[in-house]
Amino acid sequence: MSAFWSAWVTVITLAVILGCTWLLLATRKSQPHQDTTEETLGHEFDGIEEYDNPLPKWWFQMFIGTVIFGLAYLALYPGLGTFQGLLGWSSTGQWEEEMQHAEETYKPVFAKYAALPVEELVANSENENGLKMGQRMFANNCSLCHGTAATGAYGFPNLTDADWLYGGDANTIKASITNGRSGSMPPWGAVLGEEGVRDVTSYVLSLSGAEVDGEAAARGQTQFQALCTACHGADAKGLPILGAPNLTDDVWLYGGSFEKVAHTIRNGRNGVMPAHKDLLSDEKIHLITAYVYSLSNK
Repeated sequence: MSAFWSAWVTVITLAVILGCTWLLLATRKSQPHQDTTEETLGHEFDGIEEYDNPLPKWWFQMFIGTVIFGLAYLALYPGLGTFQGLLGWSSTGQWEEEMQHAEETYKPVFAKYAALPVEELVANSENENGLKMGQRMFANNCSLCHGTAATGAYGFPNLTDADWLYGGDANTIKASITNGRSGSMPPWGAVLGEEGVRDVTSYVLSLSGAEVDGEAAARGQTQFQALCTACHGADAKGLPILGAPNLTDDVWLYGGSFEKVAHTIRNGRNGVMPAHKDLLSDEKIHLITAYVYSLSNK
């Protein structure tokens, strides 16, 4: 916060408190009666008259106490622009302190599970609590993209099946979570032209058994072999080392309709899996890996 806005917030806050105090005191001082009276304000509603009595003393004192409490709070805690308060407390500092306490408390638990191979964590029912911990951390860190059930969404892989872009063994899954992934499918629209895009689309869909125009698929096969096999392989089963998907299994990250596959070929795709090594400890990544691995290895 800049010095101007800090001063602005401070002045406005104090002005409101002092203004309310002035209004309270001025109103009480201007009251014609300081004790209870039979005098009325001169009007009535449905036969009910309002006495011109002063604000009860206990009520007035409660207002004054509120003002004193507010000023004391602002002196001790943050609330006046960039002023941190005499106690030096901050929500960030409290959060860091609580996180440090949690790390010290649960570190032995994480270390216990981190010492076990992922496959053993998944296979042994005695480690069920470890997988539940991994599931909760997955929900906090991964479900926004992959869904709470890890079944994925448009552009985000389903983690519960046996189809993996980079491989589904434990080490590869851990590498994906730790370092992230960056996949790129180049656009071929300018190279193929619209007719060529539709021909290659027909061929690609035919690989997974879809009914397509045979002549278009034959033309698309020639173009596919010339342009696409470097990443997807001559058999179109993909290359995990590049994250190039298998095109023969009818599993589609961005949809398997003719128009969506054509859109992918025409415009390309760019997918990013963020790295979590700076967000989570190795022990936590190990448990998330175990949970993800368990989803496709029941």
